[in-house]
Amino acid sequence: MPINLRGRSLLTLKDFTPDEIKYLLDLSKDLKAKKRMGLTGELLKGKNIVLIFEKTSTRTRCAFEVAAYDEGAHVTFLTQSQMGKKESIEDTARVLGRFYDGIEFRGFKQETVETLAKYSGVPVWNGLTDEDHPTQVLADFMTVEENFDKPLNKIKFVYIGDGRNNVANALMIGAAKLGMDFVIVSPKELFPSEKLLKEMREEAQKNNAKISISDDLDAVEGADVIYTDVWISMGEEDKIEERIKLLKPYQVNMDLIKKTNNPDVIFLHCLPSFHDTKTDMGYDVYKKYGLPEMEVTDEVFESKYSKVFDEAENRMHTIKAVMVATLVG
Repeated sequence: MPINLRGRSLLTLKDFTPDEIKYLLDLSKDLKAKKRMGLTGELLKGKNIVLIFEKTSTRTRCAFEVAAYDEGAHVTFLTQSQMGKKESIEDTARVLGRFYDGIEFRGFKQETVETLAKYSGVPVWNGLTDEDHPTQVLADFMTVEENFDKPLNKIKFVYIGDGRNNVANALMIGAAKLGMDFVIVSPKELFPSEKLLKEMREEAQKNNAKISISDDLDAVEGADVIYTDVWISMGEEDKIEERIKLLKPYQVNMDLIKKTNNPDVIFLHCLPSFHDTKTDMGYDVYKKYGLPEMEVTDEVFESKYSKVFDEAENRMHTIKAVMVATLVG
C-alpha cells in the first residue's frame, strides 16, 4: 500500500511506522539528488510556513528555510511572538493555523509542540525539544545509509556521552523502529529514563532491534557508528563542572575510535561541537578547567572517520522531505 503522510505532524518518530520512516529517508535521497543536479522545484509552491524558535539555532533554521525556498514555499521566522506570554499556546496555534500551511517549533517543552499540533489544524514539525529531536535523527540515519553498503538493521550504532538528552532519546526511538543494534555508553548517572527505555525495548522486539545501555567503553567494539553530543544541553550551563567530571572518561578520542576494531567506522555529531577553543564557551572551559576539547577531540572531528558536515547538510534534505511529504503527500 502506498505511503501517504499528507496532513501528518512530525512530533516524534514514535508516531511513525518503520515503512513510513524509510519512505522519508528515500524521499530525502531523491530530493538531494534533485538539488545536486541544480533542479529547483515547485512542490511547495503557494505554501506558507512559520518557524517558531525559543532556542538558538543554525542548522535547523537554515535547513527549514533553504528547504522551503528550494521548493517554492514562503517562510516567516517568528521569535518575538505573544505565545505563552500574552496569548496561550492553544490560541496561538489556532491563529497560526489560519495563516500557515505548516508550523515548525524549536523550544523547550515537548508539550508545546504537541499542543500546537492539537489545535492548529495543520502539520507541525518538531525542530527540537528537551525530550526529542526527530528531524536530526532522519539526517543521521540518511548519513549512515550513504556510508555503508548494508541496511540500517545490520548497523551497530553507539551513542556515547549524556545518555538522557534529547538526541540520545531520539536516536533510541529511531533505532528501535528500524531494527538497529543501538548502544548507549554513558555514566550510570546519565542513563536514559527507565520509562523510555522500557517503551523502546518493547518497540525493538517488534522490529528485531537491540537496545543496550552500558557504562563500559568496551561496548564500542564492532561499532559502525560512533555518535556523541555536547555535554551541556541548552539551559544546563550551570552544570558544566559536574558534567566534565562525569563525562571526561567518555570523550570520543582516537583511542576510542581504535577500540571499535572497525577501520570503516564513522563518527557523527549533531553539532555544534566543542572540539577546540575557537568558541566563547570552549575558550571559557579551557581557561577555567584546562580542557581544550570536550566531547570529541579535534583529531577525531577533523579525521577521515568524521562525517559531521555531510550529516549537517542532510538536515536540509531530510527536513525538505518531511515538509513535502506532510504538506503535499
